[in-house]
Parts: sequence; structure tokens; C-alpha cells
Amino acid sequence: MSTFDAINLRPGPITGCQICLSSHLEFILDLGHNALCDSPLTPEQVRGPETLYPLRLVRCMDCGLVQIDYSVDPALLFHPDYPYLSGITETLKRNLQATAERGQEKFPASRDALAVDIGSNDGTLLEGFKKLGFRVRGVEATNIARVANEKGIPTTQGFFNLNMAQRIVDTEGAAAFVTATNVFAHVNHLGTLLRGIHMLLTENGVFISESHYLLDILATLQYDSIYHEHLRFYSLKPLAKLFDSQGFSLVDAERIPNYGGSIRIYAQKGRGRPFSENVRNLLAEEEKAGLYASGAYQKFARDAQTSRQKLRSLLVRLRDEGKTVAGIGCPGRAATLLTWCGISPDLLPYIAEQSTCLKVGKFTPGTHIPIVDEKRLFDEQPEYALILSWHYARDIVRKMRAKGLRSKIIVPLPSVRVAEGEL
Repeated sequence: MSTFDAINLRPGPITGCQICLSSHLEFILDLGHNALCDSPLTPEQVRGPETLYPLRLVRCMDCGLVQIDYSVDPALLFHPDYPYLSGITETLKRNLQATAERGQEKFPASRDALAVDIGSNDGTLLEGFKKLGFRVRGVEATNIARVANEKGIPTTQGFFNLNMAQRIVDTEGAAAFVTATNVFAHVNHLGTLLRGIHMLLTENGVFISESHYLLDILATLQYDSIYHEHLRFYSLKPLAKLFDSQGFSLVDAERIPNYGGSIRIYAQKGRGRPFSENVRNLLAEEEKAGLYASGAYQKFARDAQTSRQKLRSLLVRLRDEGKTVAGIGCPGRAATLLTWCGISPDLLPYIAEQSTCLKVGKFTPGTHIPIVDEKRLFDEQPEYALILSWHYARDIVRKMRAKGLRSKIIVPLPSVRVAEGEL
């Protein structure tokens, strides 16, 4: 078996580290059995059976990778009707399009070079490269590929694999940049992904990935970022090991605000290239924060349990006092928070979303809370509103207040609090 193939996962329990294959895995937190977070249910489906999968967080004692220990078939996770549009949130849209600018700034390429985005969704990131004059190609497994193509972003629908990589090289040439934002931690065939990226890149080409950053997850108690799509939670030391084993060099990194705290990684084709000062500084910061010792994870688990209890107790008290409560925003991560905290429709009768959200008219996976057009929120003006997209809370609440929302805002993380005005 090649080094690429060795780290490919099959659906089911994961018994070894997803990077170094070590069997020395330390248990951190059990979030129970959960439904798939981006599989909201139709009114017909909500009356039928629903499959739940184990969700446990563990850490490799050898390389330090934090990961979950169960892999769900990607065809179930990223189904054709996957209900996520990256361009729907203006803040995220700006952040994604900045990826192209930063890549070109750090590793200048010819303006007519090729940029390929894996898991390209509606093409928002590639719009940034297109504005710079790059030729672009998206790869998207779900029907959202049609949205990208309609926007003028050439996109191939399907799961990325070696045949697709070779086909792109044969028809469009090698790529100066390959990107994967909020995707690199999701892929179960990690070896195949990296082999395909290696094939796609020019000799000095750069792979840019963006993922939730473990340092931020611990610092802001983001237990809601743990769900089945997120197989791995990256820090730099295990990433450097991964890239070296697969023929790349981790050359630069920077922290970015996306999704409540992410890290943008630059890996150049070929081994042996030196770390930037940014990488060296972040490695030192990770060590100082205790990312490679057990104590930080024991504290995370304790604090998550305490936060969970506080949020549920608050919602139970409000219900018992006859207060009206609704939810704001239904990101994928909300499924973990709602399920693990035991928040069902009796505590949160509905969740309001933008009218353009593909989840409107459906029900949350696992907890079966109706997802409705946000017009209902403004019409009813509940006394309290739980903001589930808390990682963008300041921007969202400012816009909601401008539209006339008067509800008190419950912010669940990083600590449970209630705000009456803007945040």
C-alpha cells in the first residue's frame, strides 16, 4: 500500500490516527449519536426514521492530531441536495475572495495561470481568482455546481479523484494554485486528495487550505464545530508531518477569522522547503497553549459540559416562565449544539433563516425544529432569540437590529450570555 493510500478512510469506526496511523488515541469528549448536520429533513422525512452516527473526539498521542473516530460515507454527507451556499453570507464571501489576493501576494503567478478549487460550492472563492485574471476551474460534488456554472465559474460536478485531476491537467494544464477551503478537514480519502493535488500543481505550485483552527476551537470552546463532516481538527505540527509524508512542504500559515477562527495553510509542492516565520511563531504559540498535552483537552471537555448545562438550564427556565424564544441562523454546526444540549421544539419552537437559505421549509436533523423564513421572527418579535451562528454574532445582530428586531439575544458560546442591544 502506498503512503497515499494508507491514510484513506473507509466508512465506519476509525481505530488509528488519520495522519500517522498510530493506535495511541486519547479520548476527549463523547457527543453521543448525532444525525448528519447538513441533512435537514423535509416534512415527509421528519415523520420517518433517521439514522444517527457516533460522534467522539480523540487525540493522537504520537503526532498530536485531534480527530473524530467514526467516518461516514461521503456520499451521505455531501449529498446532491446539500443545502449550503458560501456566497450567502457577505462576511464569508469577502473572506473567501481574499484567499486569491493573499495567495497571489505571497506566491506571485502569471495572471493567466490556472486556479482550481476543490469543494468549490457556488464558486465564491474562484470569483476572487477570476477578478485577478486567472483561469479557474471548480470541482463540486453537489448540485450547487449548477449555481457556480450559472455565475460563469466553470465547475465540474463530482467528487475529486485522480482521474479528474489528470483530466484537468490534460485539458487545462497544471495549476499554479489549488485551494480547498473548509474542505481539507472533511475528506476521508485524504491520501487520494493529496496525490491528486500533487498531480495538478506546477513544480512550484501552492496548495492553499483553510480549516477550523484547533487553537481557536479550544480558546473559544467551540464544541459545536465537532460534527461528522469535520474528521480532523488541524494544528501545525501534525500538518507539517502530513505534508512531508505526501511530498509537500508546509511553508506558511496565517490565522483568519472565518467560522469563528480558522487557519490558512500554504503547502508548496516538493519536500524540504523551510518554515516561514509565521509558522515558527504559531508552532511556539501552540506549544505554549498546551495543544500537545492532555491537560488542555481535559479542561475543554469540562468547560463544554458546564456550558451545555448552562444553556439548557436557561432555555428550560425561559420556557417554564412562559417566555417566547426563537432561533437565529441554522449553520451546520447548530446540529451538534442542539442535539448535545437536548434542545427540542418545546424549548426552541423554530429557527429563522434568510429567505434565500436552502434549509427554509425543512427541519433540523436530529432535533426536528422547523426552519422558517426570518419574516416570522420580525412579525412575532419573540422575547428572546438564540443566535446559532454565534461566530458571526456581531454582524448578524447589527443587521437584525437595523431591520427592527427587538428580542434579547442569547449567545451560546464561548460563554452563555444574554444581550439586550447590539453585541
